[in-house]
Amino acid sequence: MEISSILYSMLCMLAFVVFFLFLIHSLISKLFFTPSSPKLPLPPGSLGWPYVGETFQLYSQNPNVFFASKQKRFGSIFKTHILGCPCVMISSPEAAKFVLVTRSHLFKPTFPASKERMLGKQAIFFHQGDYHAKLRKLVLRAFMPEAIRSIVPDIESIAKDSLQSWEGRLVNTFQEMKTFTFNVALLSIFGKDEILYREDLKRCYYILEKGYNSMPINLPGTLFHKSMKARKELAQILAKIISTRRQRKQVEDHKDLLGSFMGDKEGLTDQQIADNVIGVIFAARDTTASVLTWIVKYLGENPSVLQAVTEEQEAIMRTKEEEEGDDEGNQKALSWSDTKKMPMTSRVIQETLRVASILSFTFREAVEDVEYEGQLKKLK
Repeated sequence: MEISSILYSMLCMLAFVVFFLFLIHSLISKLFFTPSSPKLPLPPGSLGWPYVGETFQLYSQNPNVFFASKQKRFGSIFKTHILGCPCVMISSPEAAKFVLVTRSHLFKPTFPASKERMLGKQAIFFHQGDYHAKLRKLVLRAFMPEAIRSIVPDIESIAKDSLQSWEGRLVNTFQEMKTFTFNVALLSIFGKDEILYREDLKRCYYILEKGYNSMPINLPGTLFHKSMKARKELAQILAKIISTRRQRKQVEDHKDLLGSFMGDKEGLTDQQIADNVIGVIFAARDTTASVLTWIVKYLGENPSVLQAVTEEQEAIMRTKEEEEGDDEGNQKALSWSDTKKMPMTSRVIQETLRVASILSFTFREAVEDVEYEGQLKKLK
C-alpha cells in the first residue's frame, strides 16, 4: 500500500511538471513568438494543443485521412502544428509549384527538430552553400554508373534472396521492399564489407526509424529516448567501421559511398561521415521502397504491361542461360549491360515516378515572410 501511494505521488508530480512545462512554453510563445499584427492573415486552420499540436491526430491514422479532413474543412492551404513545428500545409499543384519552382529561393529544405537530432546535424539535409555542394558531389560520385556497375550481380543476389524468403508466405509488400532497399543501401554504402555489420546496423536503424515522427521528449520510456539510444549505438558501429577501414588503408580502393566520404581530399570528420551515412539510408530507404511498391500495384492492375515486362525479363534470362556459366554450372549473373536491355521496365519505373505519391508530405521553411493569394506564409 505504501508503494502504491509513492507511485501515485510520483505520477501526480510528473503530471504537474508536464503541465507546468506546457504552461511555460505557451506563455513564452505568446510573449515572444507571436507575430506583431501582421498586415496579412495566416491561412485558416487549427494549431491543436500546446507543444504537441496535432501530431497525435496525424500519426494515429493514415496521414492521408488527416489531410483529407483538413482540406475538406479549410481548403487546400491550412495551418497546423506537428512535431513541435507550427506550419502551413499546401496541397494544390499551383501552391506546390509556387514553393518548389516559382519562388523556390524563398524557401529552404528543413525537418522537425526530432528528425534533425536523430539523423545528425551534419547531414546534408540541414545545410546549404559550399558544405552542401561538397556532400552532394561525394554522394553522386558513389552512385555514378562506374560505381554501380560492379555491384549489379550483388544487387541481383539480394533480390533473389528476398524472393526466396517470401516463398509460401503472405507478405506486406511495402515492409518487404523496405528490407530489400535497406540491404541494397548498405551494399552501396559499405560495399561487400556490409555483410559483416548488416545485422547490427539493421537492429539499431530499425529502432531509430520508429522515432522519426515522435515528439522530441528525451525521457526514459519514450519512443524518442529509445531511438536516441539506438542512434548513439549506431554511431559507435559506424565509428568502428570507419576506424577498421582506415587501419587497413583501404580508403582509396573502395568505390562505395563510405570510400567516397573517407577519400575526400579536404577531409570530413568521422561525425560528418556518420551523420551523412545515416542520412543517405533515411533518404533512400522509404522512398525507394515506396516506388517499388507502387510498381507492383500498377503492374497488377495492368496485365498487358505486366506481360510486356515479363517477356522482356524472360528474354534476358534466356540469353543468360545460353551463355557459359561458372565451373559449377550456375547461370551467369546479371550485368550492367543487361540492365540497358530493359526499355519497357525503365518506362514503367519512369511512369510510376510520374504518377505515384512517393511521400505523404515534405517540409520547407520560409526564409522570409511570403505572401500567396492574399495570405501570409511565414511558418514552416
